Amino acid sequence: MTQSTEAPDTTPETPRGGTPGLPPVRAGLAETVRFAATHTLPAVARGVIDPRFAVLALYSRVNQSAWSSATLRAMRTRHRGAPVMVRGLSGQVLVLFDQADVRRFFEEPVSDLAMDADDKSKTLSVFEPTGVICSHGQVREDRRRVNDHALAADQPVHPSCAEFLTVVEEECRRLTSRTVVGFPLLWKTMTRISRRVVFGDQASDDQELSDWLATLRRQANWMGRSKPDAAKALYARIEARITRYAADAPAHTLAARALADPAPEGTDPLGQTHHWLLGIDLATPVVARTLLLLAHHPAEQDAAHAEAAGRVPGLPRLRACLEESVRLYPLVSDLVRVTRTETEWGGVRYPAGTDVLVPIGFHQRDPKQVDGAHLFAPGRWLVPDAQRDTRMGPFSHGGARCPGEYVALLLTSLVCAEVLRGHRLTGARPVLDPGRPLPGILDTAGIRLRLGRV
Repeated sequence: MTQSTEAPDTTPETPRGGTPGLPPVRAGLAETVRFAATHTLPAVARGVIDPRFAVLALYSRVNQSAWSSATLRAMRTRHRGAPVMVRGLSGQVLVLFDQADVRRFFEEPVSDLAMDADDKSKTLSVFEPTGVICSHGQVREDRRRVNDHALAADQPVHPSCAEFLTVVEEECRRLTSRTVVGFPLLWKTMTRISRRVVFGDQASDDQELSDWLATLRRQANWMGRSKPDAAKALYARIEARITRYAADAPAHTLAARALADPAPEGTDPLGQTHHWLLGIDLATPVVARTLLLLAHHPAEQDAAHAEAAGRVPGLPRLRACLEESVRLYPLVSDLVRVTRTETEWGGVRYPAGTDVLVPIGFHQRDPKQVDGAHLFAPGRWLVPDAQRDTRMGPFSHGGARCPGEYVALLLTSLVCAEVLRGHRLTGARPVLDPGRPLPGILDTAGIRLRLGRV
């Protein structure tokens, strides 16, 4: 595999800033073309909602992430860290480079810097039109409360942890009974876990539902512009299946928790169901990459194995490994929001309706800001307040922080612990060199793990 050869950007920056009333800094034609060719188009090609793993495999071979990073570094240097207005595929977007601007991006209330940017809403509305991200104002707040209750968003240990642990233990037997585990088997295991966590055992074998959701997610990659009538018909079938399952869902499931308390009119308590299923399904690449990294970092695997074997409450070391994995390989490399009021960035006034982008994947691997940016160093997440460090945002920050963070870390850490308990990762592909900078993209679908008995 091609290893990342990016060198730290040591070009000094002159002080940034501006005087209110100045025109915005705009990317030139050459910069815009380069940004589109190396950053925007590749992101679209690899899939916004449904990952195209064949494209990721190609990108890993040609080290595509290095092209994107080089473009962003050049823009930051040329414009001295100031926000830059760039024309994207469907309009202009303000790209933030300075860490002070990034911190403010996270600190702004969602009412002023909203999550339902136009492109995001068009994409997500294909399969979750009544979800939180597609909403704003009071409707969003009402839907968010229902969602947060179901996910127990403020509790590191979900109230249904015991039931979820049983689900994970039962489903992971198909993994631990083998000597070689490939990505397809991991994916099947996680989709079964997602159906049982959301709806209960009644949905465990409903592969048809997962297939329908996968089809709808592929439509969402095209923002609903491809076969919209077919997508609406499929959505209706999925909703009917969800409603049927939710009516009989056990109390510990996410669906039952969403229905447990009265919801304001128009909230649709099951509106986030698609997102919960998507989130747990997409945890599969995170689990696969984390186990791959542990296989090639023996000391970290020893620590994680000891924690799993000792059934340490909360599995803090494994959670740190998972957070580090998402830092290195984020599921979402760009965070996009839209201003609801006139705002000022870098001394320049921008009208309401301005799309603002933080290339968080770039910032999390920026050697100028993050020590050991290209290395697997889970210990960084065990430092007090590490989760508040806005230089890194595996689950975002502020009012838009992912409410499913704790559930995601709970389920993925339990799965990793089940794989490691009684086993050791004795080999894995693709091969990584822990002594060199890690590649920017991994051939995730090509991951194969060899398990040996301890």
